[in-house]
Amino acid sequence: MALDAKCECSTCRATVLPLLYDIGRTISECEDLQKITRALLSIMKDQIGVVRGMLTLYHSLTGNIFIHESIGLTEAEEARGVYAIGEGITGKVVESGKPIVLHHIRDESAFLGRTRIRNAEDLDCAFICIPILRGKKVLGTISIEKPYFKRNDISDDVELLTFISAIIAQAVELYLLNNADKIFLENENMRLQRALQRKFHPDNIIGNSSPMREIYALVEKISQARATVLILGESGVGKELIANAIHYNSPCANGPFIKFNCSALPESIIESEFFGHEKGAFTGADTTRKGRFEEADGGTIFLDEVGELSLSTQSKLLRVLQERTFERIGSNRPVQVNIRVITATNRDLAAMVNSGRFREDLYYRLCVFPILIPPLRERGDDIIALCDHFITKFAKQNGKPPLKLSTAALQMLLNYHWPGNVRELENVIERAVILCETEAIQGSHLPPSLQGSLLSGDKENAVLASKLALVEYEYLVDALRTVRGNSTEAARKLGMTRRMLGLRLKKYGLDFRYFRNTQTQSDFPKDED
Repeated sequence: MALDAKCECSTCRATVLPLLYDIGRTISECEDLQKITRALLSIMKDQIGVVRGMLTLYHSLTGNIFIHESIGLTEAEEARGVYAIGEGITGKVVESGKPIVLHHIRDESAFLGRTRIRNAEDLDCAFICIPILRGKKVLGTISIEKPYFKRNDISDDVELLTFISAIIAQAVELYLLNNADKIFLENENMRLQRALQRKFHPDNIIGNSSPMREIYALVEKISQARATVLILGESGVGKELIANAIHYNSPCANGPFIKFNCSALPESIIESEFFGHEKGAFTGADTTRKGRFEEADGGTIFLDEVGELSLSTQSKLLRVLQERTFERIGSNRPVQVNIRVITATNRDLAAMVNSGRFREDLYYRLCVFPILIPPLRERGDDIIALCDHFITKFAKQNGKPPLKLSTAALQMLLNYHWPGNVRELENVIERAVILCETEAIQGSHLPPSLQGSLLSGDKENAVLASKLALVEYEYLVDALRTVRGNSTEAARKLGMTRRMLGLRLKKYGLDFRYFRNTQTQSDFPKDED
């Protein structure tokens, strides 16, 4: 590094000596690598105009390079800064063990800019990335971005960063030996939490019908509160999906999310599952065990099928909701928990209260913020989007190319009453994708229950009659789609009168006006995997 007192660059003697003194003092006074790095980056920001800087660590077992400390980046931007060996400038430096200098970021296509969206001013900056070496082993990198002024400045900055990387290499090596696995797992946990938040965000729940838009608005409001939520709806409507959306978009999203199906276990062990037990509390209690409520401390507990609980269990649940306190079985020491409670049921709890099968006081404790999920038969507008989502999902799972849904099959799906709701629709589409050997799912690929619905609910029809009705139905739908709902043209195409066509349309519950704006598979909204 040039130390001419008359130099004009930012790292002349008058700047370098105090800078080196500050760096040396920082390293000698601090044992924590994170604090050392933060202090060093802050010094460089103040002394040599660094805009952004980061220390990355290389986790040799996984091959990942992740940001340990930075300045000028948000937490979200730090989390995006994960690289593989050879990926981007940082990955190339770790791979080669040699520095890389970009005088202008905009001139280098290998610069990924993964941590943030770059503006024109950012792209004019220089980027310097130096390996942290211990012998021949690469431990990570230290990199900075700063406005580009003169080539000499950049050369001096390279020397300065090389000096810093050398004097912190031992501290980095010790840190990796003691903490690398822990830090990596913490970063991976944060990444997965963010992925879950994106997955269960209301915007990513399939369905844009008016009833579902009302549900999204309720979820958005209640997510930021701590009130107890009761999710109501028929089996298969997606109550657990709504519970996920509430938790992962709430302030306690980083806390645990414990799910428990109240109908899955016999009453004799539910209390132990809820509250845990002490060692020796009963036969078989060989160790102390936490219950679901204790495991959910700091997060959310989701009790599905809460209407299945016995009256004795209901009374014990009531106390937890009132006081957020309970005792493990075999202990008299109270356990205090800070949790959000979400419950769900397909039962009519109000009717159960009237018949004495559900405690009235518990009902009102649970029903602070009720959300009623409408059945699929009241969300006809969502069927197309759901079908497209499931077709894409199962085609990918079964190694098939993207499939289309024929208009005849779609009309059957729209005409069906869906007693099993979204879960039944998902199963129907999975079966159809497996059976389909062409580029489009036909009505014949759907279960007999949907094909039989064409015959106006007559369950006594023979198999041959059902098959013939399916063929006739598909011909009608295909003709109407081809002529875009023109009934006169459709009748002519099929070789029948308009009156005959009208009778057949009535038989199958078809409306020629629907086909004036027929949607095809290519019109369906695409789901992002």
